[in-house]
Amino acid sequence: MQNKLAALLSEFARTLLTDFPIQAILDRLVDRIAEALPVSAVGVTLISPGTAPHYIAASNQAALTYERLQTEHSQGPCRLAYESGEPAIVPDLSIETRFPAFAAAALRAGLGAAFAFPLRHNDGRLGALDLYRDSPGPLATGDLEIAQTLADVTAAYVLNAQARELAHETSDRFRESALHDPLTGLANRLLLEQRLEHAAQRARRSKTDAAVLFADLDRFKAINDTYGHQVGDELLIAVAHRLTQLVRPGDTLARVSGDEFVFLCEDLRTADDIETLATRIDQALSLPFSVSGRQITMSASVGMAYAGPGEAIDQQLVADADIAMYQAKRKGGAAHQVIDLREAHQTADRHTLEQELHSAFAEHHLDLAYQPIVRVGDRMLTGAEALLRWTHPQRGPIRTLDMIGIAEDNGLIVPLGAWVLERACTDHSRWLRQNPRIALDLAVNVSSRQMLAPGYARSVAAVLESTGTDPTSLVLEVTEGIFIGDVPRALTVLRDLRSLGVRLALDDFGTGYSSLSYLRDLPVDILKIDQSFVRVLGSTDATRSMVAAMTQLAHVMELVVVAEGVETPEQLSAIVAVGCDHAQGFLFASAMPAAEFADLLAVNEPVGPIDSSARRPPFRGEPIAVA
Repeated sequence: MQNKLAALLSEFARTLLTDFPIQAILDRLVDRIAEALPVSAVGVTLISPGTAPHYIAASNQAALTYERLQTEHSQGPCRLAYESGEPAIVPDLSIETRFPAFAAAALRAGLGAAFAFPLRHNDGRLGALDLYRDSPGPLATGDLEIAQTLADVTAAYVLNAQARELAHETSDRFRESALHDPLTGLANRLLLEQRLEHAAQRARRSKTDAAVLFADLDRFKAINDTYGHQVGDELLIAVAHRLTQLVRPGDTLARVSGDEFVFLCEDLRTADDIETLATRIDQALSLPFSVSGRQITMSASVGMAYAGPGEAIDQQLVADADIAMYQAKRKGGAAHQVIDLREAHQTADRHTLEQELHSAFAEHHLDLAYQPIVRVGDRMLTGAEALLRWTHPQRGPIRTLDMIGIAEDNGLIVPLGAWVLERACTDHSRWLRQNPRIALDLAVNVSSRQMLAPGYARSVAAVLESTGTDPTSLVLEVTEGIFIGDVPRALTVLRDLRSLGVRLALDDFGTGYSSLSYLRDLPVDILKIDQSFVRVLGSTDATRSMVAAMTQLAHVMELVVVAEGVETPEQLSAIVAVGCDHAQGFLFASAMPAAEFADLLAVNEPVGPIDSSARRPPFRGEPIAVA
């Protein structure tokens, strides 16, 4: 008997840590116990506190019957062994009184004796190993000891099975969470990438078409800002539910970021199918969403990228659809757009230029040039406007407007503007040290984002102090665009700058959002007439009258008027005729490096052509002068 037990234990020890199905192992275990011990049937039942017993293995139909009878009557040797932690021995069921209901039913089913052994686990129990005999009679002491050993082996198998099941469940949950968006339950970016790979494999075999639609909710940030993120999350769930109704079998809908959803559509019949889906997206979002008792309307900008038969289906297709979505967004939103490759290339080129501008700034490859400002009465040099310059190693000179636009979009404008101001003030101070008898104004352009950044006035004061620049010689040029957003904030900053002694110029006046009311409300000292007016000043009466009126009003308010972009003698005569005080432009000099400007300053002679008809007395109280 000991040899049989040893062989049995050895056999099952080898399978304990394998990946064999646990049910198959337990079924084999009860069969082998029935062969090794003098019993007619063997069963294993699991019991947890507060739950009905759960039989998990039986050597034959009789064992299964006896296990079920104990569950039905809630009594029997199995439950007794589980509750007491000790073997429950019933050598003769006909005289057993501890569980009469089970005994009566089991006798009728043919049971003569029963022996239950607890499945022990530390201080607790998992259930019981049950041995059954058709006829009454005890088990030998050695058999009882072997049976308890086998019960302990069974407990080890059950614990191993539970651990494996928990590990599989945990792995499945982790895999599920790793591939799905936790908020909406949709596929996430990782699962979308896997589906793209599968779609590419299928398309190579079947030569079918595929497409990606990239949908971005319009003005979703405003929903979060107005109602809070909880309402925003509820709205995303509702949107995901509606979009799910549009997905064909075999297609994929993924949420790849906050309010961005991607459709991967395979086996398309024609390219028109994606336009149909985009229209259905519009229709699905057209009805208001009821979220937290609020009715919220929503639309989406949809970008589309199409892959024909045999074409690549990969992340680039998603990137193209993303680009197309932004192209739709620039149309005002609530629109569809198949990717415009020409515009996409322009966008990519701008992105490349953006990165290169960052590098150029960090590596000190940017420079300043200075355009002279002259008094129109005698063409004497009275000021210099600092202009940002960048000569790209491959592209050549980059337009200043392009640089400023990029810097404003990516946040570089604040540190870049600070560098321009400090560099210009440093050059200006050096010029005045070299020419102490000359008074020279320095004009520096300031973007609205730069000026409205926290602490801008303090940063200007710090630069003035560190460079030894007289605040009254610094002219900061702003455009009317600064007043499109936070007007009270803009006025506060301008007044803070005026309190430092800095003068302010309203640049490009006459364009964009120009209004004569600005001249009444703004603390400015100088008005700059945009070159678009100067260019046609001598050719149209309407323009001449308009500029003359602006100039006269500025003079009444004791403002100095500067004309920009003067390029011909005729334009010079025209600006003199309407009363402009100062001018700048190619007629006098192009923008030049700091060293060349120093040479021009040292000459201290009239700049540009001399024309006696252009002479006029300086405007009284004129702040720009040559000593």
